[in-house]
Amino acid sequence: MPFAKNIPGILFATIVALVAIEMSSRYPALGKNGISILTLAILIGIAIGNMPIYKFLISYCGAGINFSKQKVLRLGIILYGFRLTFQDIGDVGISGIIIDAFMLTSTFILSVYLGMKYFKLDRDTSVLIGAGNSICGAAAILATEPILKASNDKVAVAISTIVIFGTVSIFIYPIIYSYVLINYADYLSPEKFGIYIGSTIHEVAQVVATADAIGEDVTNTAVIAKMVRVIMLAPFLIAVSAFISFTDKKSHQYTDDHKAGQTTKNSISKFFPVFAIFFLVAIGINSTGYISHSVREGLIHLDNFLLALAMGALGLTTHISAIAKAGIRPIKLAAVLFVWLVVGGALANIVASYLFLKTDFQ
Repeated sequence: MPFAKNIPGILFATIVALVAIEMSSRYPALGKNGISILTLAILIGIAIGNMPIYKFLISYCGAGINFSKQKVLRLGIILYGFRLTFQDIGDVGISGIIIDAFMLTSTFILSVYLGMKYFKLDRDTSVLIGAGNSICGAAAILATEPILKASNDKVAVAISTIVIFGTVSIFIYPIIYSYVLINYADYLSPEKFGIYIGSTIHEVAQVVATADAIGEDVTNTAVIAKMVRVIMLAPFLIAVSAFISFTDKKSHQYTDDHKAGQTTKNSISKFFPVFAIFFLVAIGINSTGYISHSVREGLIHLDNFLLALAMGALGLTTHISAIAKAGIRPIKLAAVLFVWLVVGGALANIVASYLFLKTDFQ
């Protein structure tokens, strides 16, 4: 397909992205309340995509919108690595890393197990909700989608759960902090609570919004802990690829040797998602310190635009009726995960504080 056929759809998705970026800039209260540019982009896309204009979009812009959801998305995930450095890992210490790794792993396993066994959700929805809750919200869901090749509706359902419970977090965590400060002040420090926030709240924007309501010391540690969690996205994607390959192989029978050989080849390529490797490369380049501040800021702005473009394209092809059809079960699963993140995350941080009596910040 000639690239020229993609241009109308890319331009349409670009308009959606620019509107989301402008709204975020003009109304900073949105960001302060955890409504990120990515969330705005998909909401605007859904609003437009569910108007009568939908038939026009598919006829003239379908190819470019699909290109934006796939190719542009992968580039956006790669550039996301320029927000991070491997030095961030050292800044939270071994206790912070263990807490992040434990919460990521336990939350994802809980999502897949409960989602498929008790809530009778399909595998893709369970995995996407788990990815969003485990790592970094919408960005993690977007990064996981190419591996699953999940439908737009399932992605939108997963993102909606992040919006709901991530927003609830912004109001719940400051209340928890105040309660602990009044009743157990001797066991509380801004650094410890910052790790708690960073290791359990969904989106980066939601982490910043929550911690900022408490104090600057909490914010600094929370953001670092969250960035360490985001760095774990690359190994997480490879692990998900292995899981998907295993379940696909287990659920399908192949009688044709050629077909089996082709499936093996595809499984190998899925097991090593190329964009996840380049994501790590981007982190490595950024960790060297050779990239100037202005260049790095430019790459981050470009990445915000590309991810917003991909989210807008996703929204344009998402039908509200399909989301409604998913019912209440995804919300119930996300609610259970939210309780686990709040309560289980607190217990994990308490246990870690006993195991590492001398905090990594002293």
